[in-house]
Amino acid sequence: MKTALTLTALAVALAALSTPAQAQWNKKQNDPQGAAAGANAQGTAANLEHCDEPLGTIAVVEEQDGDWYRYLTSDLRLPSTIPVIRMIIQQSNCFVVVERGRAMQNMMQERALMDSGEMRQGSNFGKGQMVAADYTMNPSINFSQSNAGGIGAALGAFGGRLGGIGAIVGGLKFKKAETMLTMIDNRSGVQIGVAQGNATKTDFGLGGFGGGSGGFGALGGYSNTPEGKALAAAFANAYNNLVRAMRDYRPQEVQGGLGKGGKLRVGQ
Repeated sequence: MKTALTLTALAVALAALSTPAQAQWNKKQNDPQGAAAGANAQGTAANLEHCDEPLGTIAVVEEQDGDWYRYLTSDLRLPSTIPVIRMIIQQSNCFVVVERGRAMQNMMQERALMDSGEMRQGSNFGKGQMVAADYTMNPSINFSQSNAGGIGAALGAFGGRLGGIGAIVGGLKFKKAETMLTMIDNRSGVQIGVAQGNATKTDFGLGGFGGGSGGFGALGGYSNTPEGKALAAAFANAYNNLVRAMRDYRPQEVQGGLGKGGKLRVGQ
């Protein structure tokens, strides 16, 4: 009798906790979604920053030898963050995205075919057409796993009696994910901007997420797993912060000029 009352109380508590969080998810204010084509976008997340005109061209490059990337792809089984970030950028119209990833090999292959004489006349893959990347954006993630199990771990023992609800409410595999976007000027090598974003498991409730048919399209785990959705929201948060900072951008000035000795000179 006591066990039945305990299980009933837990079920009531879980229902109360999940309702507002699920409502927040349904508002679709944080999740990157929809599509982008040139300067036009469809189904953009409600709170994504938008620019009237682009600030320049940008490439997204991921440091795939970092510990965070190994955890992302091995433990969480999530793909590269680049497609999500590219879509966020293009939907915002704040930068024009240029390819500097794997598809670059295909671009160069087409040029090699042109040089070999195998392409039809008029294919127009000559030199001087590729657009330069003014900036590079570099994403990274800092995972916090203390008490990551949360309420799901506490209810694990009841999983069998609750028909697997313990697994459903397990939440994320990490307690918190702090994302960072660093922006580099490619001509000078100077870091001109950096921004942080975050999302915790409480931001996305305790489970019950839909497949997201109107969400990321073909972005895999970022549309249909709690971890993926949380990370996408954290990157959107970081990107919004970066765009706000870039709108008020003012270059740092160093007496005597950048890279020419600075003010902390060594004595004679």
